[in-house]
Amino acid sequence: MIIHTGFVDLDTPTGPMRTHVYAPAPPTGTARYPGLLLYPEIYQQTGPIVRLSQQLAGHGYVVMAPEIYHEHEPPGTVLAYDKAGTDKGNAYKAATTLASFDHDAAVVIRALGAHPACNGRIGAVGVCLGGHLAFRAALQPQVLAATCFYAPDLQGGILAGGTCVDTLARTRDIRGELLLVWAARTPTSPMARAPASTRPSSPPARRSPGTSSTPSTPSCATRDRATTPRPRASPWVSRSRSSSARSDLHPWDTAWAGGSFE
Repeated sequence: MIIHTGFVDLDTPTGPMRTHVYAPAPPTGTARYPGLLLYPEIYQQTGPIVRLSQQLAGHGYVVMAPEIYHEHEPPGTVLAYDKAGTDKGNAYKAATTLASFDHDAAVVIRALGAHPACNGRIGAVGVCLGGHLAFRAALQPQVLAATCFYAPDLQGGILAGGTCVDTLARTRDIRGELLLVWAARTPTSPMARAPASTRPSSPPARRSPGTSSTPSTPSCATRDRATTPRPRASPWVSRSRSSSARSDLHPWDTAWAGGSFE
C-alpha cells in the first residue's frame, strides 16, 4: 500500500509537540482507516521506529508517533543508541511529569480522530517506555485496544520521577483490549522483579495462538534485522481480549485486531 508521511506540531501545555504522521494513500481517497498512537523507546524517532510506523501504515492504519521529549529537546531530535543517548533518555523519562505524558496522549488521540483518513476507531502501541505510555493511553476511553511491548515501570520506577505508582492499580479502568508482551530476560518485566520462587523455571512448551515474544531479546527490541527469527512463545505474555477477538494473527502485525477495533 502507498502511504503518505509528514508531521504536525500539536499544541500542548509544555510547548509544541512534533508528531510524525504515516497514513495510507488509497487510490480513491475516500477510504477510512483505524488510527494508531505509536510510542517509541526513550530514543524517540529512530530508524526502527520510523520503519515500524511505515509498516503499520502499510497494513491500513493512520499512525501518529509523537516526540515524547518535546519539552526537553527541539523538534526532530533523535537520541543515539549509546550510553550518552540512553542516559539522556532516562533522565528525560524521570523529569517529564505523569500529567504531561497523559495530556500529550489526549492531544494525539484528538488529532487522530480529526484526521480525514481516520475512521475514529483508535488504538495505541508502544515499545519499552512507549509500552508503558501505550498502557496509560489505554486508560482513555477513546482507545479501543493497546499493545505494549516490554513496558517498564508498571510497578513504579523512574518514570515521572518515581511518581508513577497507579498504572497497574488502574487496570480495571481500561475498557478496551490489552496485550502485554515481555521477553523472558527483559530486566524491567514484572517477572524479573518477582521473587525467584514465583518464576517459571522454563518457558512453556505449548504456544498460545496469537501471542508470542522473544525470550532472549533485549528490552529495546525494535532494532530490526533481516535475519531475526520469528518470535516464539514466552511465559511473560498476557492478554486481555473480548470473545470476538481473532487468534490467528501475529502481534507485531495486528495484535489489536479484535472485533471491537477493526
